Amino acid sequence: MGKVIIAGAGPGDAELITVKLQKRLGEADIIITDRLVNPEIIATHANKNAPVILTGKEGFNQASYSQQQINDLIIEYALQGKNVLRLKGGDVAFFSNVLDELEALVQHKIEFEIIPGITAASGVSAYAGIPLTARSYSQGVHFITFNPSSEISVEKWKVLADTHDTIVFYMASKNLANLASLLLQSDAPPDKPIAIIEQATTIYQKVHVSTLENCAADFAHKKFSSPSMVIVGDVVKLHESFNWYHGKNETGTIFNELK
Repeated sequence: MGKVIIAGAGPGDAELITVKLQKRLGEADIIITDRLVNPEIIATHANKNAPVILTGKEGFNQASYSQQQINDLIIEYALQGKNVLRLKGGDVAFFSNVLDELEALVQHKIEFEIIPGITAASGVSAYAGIPLTARSYSQGVHFITFNPSSEISVEKWKVLADTHDTIVFYMASKNLANLASLLLQSDAPPDKPIAIIEQATTIYQKVHVSTLENCAADFAHKKFSSPSMVIVGDVVKLHESFNWYHGKNETGTIFNELK
């Protein structure tokens, strides 16, 4: 019986990984990786004899792996006695379907280890100069997924519209106009700042700032690169003063794109 390590590889910058993950990469017999892991991490630290399987899970893309297929791969190799490293972008506990994989491992009585990583929200905000809980700007943070299939109650939208906390939306950039509209319909201030950050912590990082009222018009013809993250709240105002990180100002991606 093998062992499975489920590890977070951080938000994109290849240097934003833990020492423990570096070590486990060198020990792995096989690596099963998401598409949102910087390939440089594997190229630099992985056991050169370990096969790398790109599972490429992507929501609403029929060509990508299903969660069940990924579970089956993990279990198959672990039952062969392999030391399996399951590598995920960001942190394993934030919107990564880790529950499905943990349940499969427990069901088959396979030993596992979890290595946390820097979640996208932390990486994005740090590299955009937007402290998520800056004093006098925000007392807390909401982490929420928002895509066309999200089911968020009217009451929840009213809470989000009324909050003075920061709201970080994962998977929301393709549905930005609808997001802004729902917040405005729930009486959010029209001038509440919003930031969309593309390819955060990579050389292709770009930060776009607007307001809930104006973002639909500002980005009407804009297609944001994946991954992108949306931050709503007064802390976005700090970006202009503390924007320390500047990429190549080019369009591109370091991640594995699914066609």
